Amino acid sequence: MASFLVRRLGYSVLVLLMVSVLIFLISRLSGDPAALMAPPEARAEDIQAIRVNLGLHKPLHEQYFVFLGNAVRGDLGISLWQKQPAMNLVLERFPATVELAALAMVMATVLGVPMGIFAAIKRDGVIDRLTMMLAVLGQSIPNFWMGMMLILLFASLLHWLPSSGRGSWQHILMPAITLAAFPLARIARLTRSGLLEVLSQDYIRTARAKGLTDNAVILKHALRNAAIPIVTVMGLQVGTLLGGAVIVETVFAWPGLGRLVVQSVFMRDFPLVQASTLFIAVVFVLINLLVDLSYSVIDPRIKTAG
Repeated sequence: MASFLVRRLGYSVLVLLMVSVLIFLISRLSGDPAALMAPPEARAEDIQAIRVNLGLHKPLHEQYFVFLGNAVRGDLGISLWQKQPAMNLVLERFPATVELAALAMVMATVLGVPMGIFAAIKRDGVIDRLTMMLAVLGQSIPNFWMGMMLILLFASLLHWLPSSGRGSWQHILMPAITLAAFPLARIARLTRSGLLEVLSQDYIRTARAKGLTDNAVILKHALRNAAIPIVTVMGLQVGTLLGGAVIVETVFAWPGLGRLVVQSVFMRDFPLVQASTLFIAVVFVLINLLVDLSYSVIDPRIKTAG
């Protein structure tokens, strides 16, 4: 187990280093940071002074190591737009994104897993066909279109829910439903396919022959053995929801990290873009690390394999 953990930690550090290189290079290729920070009336010598002050006149590899050292300390510069430390702004917005992503993931799991189970049990029946049709729709409909349709129906026509902002539980319902649609459909389809594969195994027939009830066979034997790919997808979806809620947060004016990324891109605020994307990458990698470690709980054989 120790070697398994060490390897996973090593992979995570390597991924984060690669991500930091990409973020650093993309931010430099998008334009001269000194020119972005300078006022419109700034002269060439003023821009050069800013460049020297920020260390942008140094070779690119030296700039990267300075960037990496500052990132390790949590110092990712000052937002050009807000005139505040970029990491502070990211941390201020992150709880709103966690709140939205957590509710969306709960919805997707609580509905998606039972849907997949019932579809597998009733294979080729009405429930199976209906579930798979809804799953295909959930994976096909764009987030922005679904969000606008929900706003049109529940906010504009019925006046049941607020169309934007963050406040009461009513504000989060529509963005959470919109964000949950894709992972719900994916979890339902994966649960169904995983169970169908497991239910055809010999040990399932043996369990039935011993007189175990269908519920015991499904929940205790089949579902646990089909759980690893489901947990993997759930972990990936959590990371995706935290980092990919950009469109949903923009449609519903939800004051989270995704909307902050969009605003910082439009404002050409490269320190804030760097801080946001690097923070999202760290969260994504940590979630995947936790998912990897959960495998040993689901399937004890993985401990000896590590």
